[in-house]
Amino acid sequence: MDNALATPAATALVEPVQAAQPAGFAARLAALPMRSKLGLGLGLATLAAAVLAITLYSSQGDYRPVFTGLSDKDGGAVIAQLAQMNVPYRHEPGGTILVPAAQVYDVRMKLASAGLPKGSTVGFELMDKTSIGQTQFNERLNFQRALEGELTRTITAMADVQDARVHLAMPQQNGFFREQQKPSASVMLTLRGGRTLDRAQVAGIVHLVSASVPELSPKAVSVLDSTGALLSNNHENQNGLDSQQLQYKQQIEANLHKRIYELLEPVVGRDNLRATVTADLDFSQVESTAEEYKPNQGANAQASVRSQQSQEAINANPQLPTGVPGAATNQPPVPATAPINGQAQALQPAQGTAGGQQSTRRENVTNYELDKTVRVTRNAVGTVRRLNAAVVVNHRSVTDAKGKTTSQPVSAEELNKLNELVREALGYSQERGDSIKVVSAPFVLEKPSEVDVPLWQQPWLLELLRSAAVPLALVLVALIAVFGLVRPAIRAARPPEPEPAAAAGAEAGAQLDAVVDDANELPGGLPALEAPVSNDKLERARLLARENPVAVANIMRSWIHGEETA
Repeated sequence: MDNALATPAATALVEPVQAAQPAGFAARLAALPMRSKLGLGLGLATLAAAVLAITLYSSQGDYRPVFTGLSDKDGGAVIAQLAQMNVPYRHEPGGTILVPAAQVYDVRMKLASAGLPKGSTVGFELMDKTSIGQTQFNERLNFQRALEGELTRTITAMADVQDARVHLAMPQQNGFFREQQKPSASVMLTLRGGRTLDRAQVAGIVHLVSASVPELSPKAVSVLDSTGALLSNNHENQNGLDSQQLQYKQQIEANLHKRIYELLEPVVGRDNLRATVTADLDFSQVESTAEEYKPNQGANAQASVRSQQSQEAINANPQLPTGVPGAATNQPPVPATAPINGQAQALQPAQGTAGGQQSTRRENVTNYELDKTVRVTRNAVGTVRRLNAAVVVNHRSVTDAKGKTTSQPVSAEELNKLNELVREALGYSQERGDSIKVVSAPFVLEKPSEVDVPLWQQPWLLELLRSAAVPLALVLVALIAVFGLVRPAIRAARPPEPEPAAAAGAEAGAQLDAVVDDANELPGGLPALEAPVSNDKLERARLLARENPVAVANIMRSWIHGEETA
């Protein structure tokens, strides 16, 4: 039967079919022009690079700053430590070092345990290193440097201060000088962008420095900013009040203002009241001392004897004895007698003397106590000298029977009542000259205009676009590479699709006994395709199909299964 198949008609039928078989994909790809090959290679390389970039970007994750504002020296030490710890990092301008968000706090603690960043200032750790031949001047200088460094670290810990420098002038104390020179200090501040320091913060820095140095007065501390403006004079205003006095004055005014609102808001309604209070305080310190002496007063008052002194003196000039000497003349004088109570008797001269001259002197001095009062008066500091208050009440909204709303002023009687309430709340005193005024006026309330921000200017959308810009750009590059370079080259290398007539002939060959010499009409009124007038190979194939359809079927089967015919 194989010999029967090897007929000229079968050979003629096999040749065109074998010639129509397509070549392999590699062969078709090799047959492309050089331009298509270069486009395909460039597209594949671009696609691979885009995929790799997207993979690396997604694997990097979110980075957060671990330190900001580092100096070059500290930044290099931190980067070296991070490289030693195998921690990925990024270094941005401005001394900012970023690490993965999940490792920020862990890395910060590890760097702190390693003593990083060290900073450009040194503190009391400078005293840990001492040399054998260090002089007293070097010790004093190192202590001053250490104290300056500690003050700098403390001041830079403030949120608004970026950097600071502290200069201390500490003269050497000597006990041989009667007047010792007092220390002084200067502070140079570098503030963060757009930040300012208020009076309380400047006063806090002044008192911090003055309290850290012995015998340093707050008035001897100067604080400057980076522009050279003196900030330390702001703790005293034009009225001579320091920061504490000014704060006390503001606190008094705020308390009085709060009293007015708490008392009148339930009466006039919320947002229908405006008030302001000004307090004139007396911060002068006056101390007086007075001594008063008064006699003992009262009907039964007895004088108290403080001291009493009595003095008595007798001067006598006796005469020589006279008369005839004898027993009567030589008798002793009579003994003197003195009463226990009462006035003493006069002294008697001795017998046998002729009346001599005698003088007696008595002195009595008695000192009595008087009432004595010593008063030390110190006036209270911060007493209210005068109060001024101004209160404005909004007009009342009245709705009539027709539903129309109108604004009417508050009546004079009600204003007087409100005025009395404000007086009682503030502790009005006419002797001090207090002034309180309550008026009624319409409030002008401006409705805030709503700003319609377009969608493309919304903050959340801008943040989303900013975070997704890089991935979207990489995806766009990948799509351009695929559809602009790779796809045209692949389409050029694909085999051409069979024509509809050839496909119909292939289907007809599967059932040769049913389609040969059958009259088929195209549906839909389409014009019939005319076959060639004479085709010897086609006629021989038809003749073979009529005479031996089984052989033709075997040939087609062998072609489908890829078997070679003998």
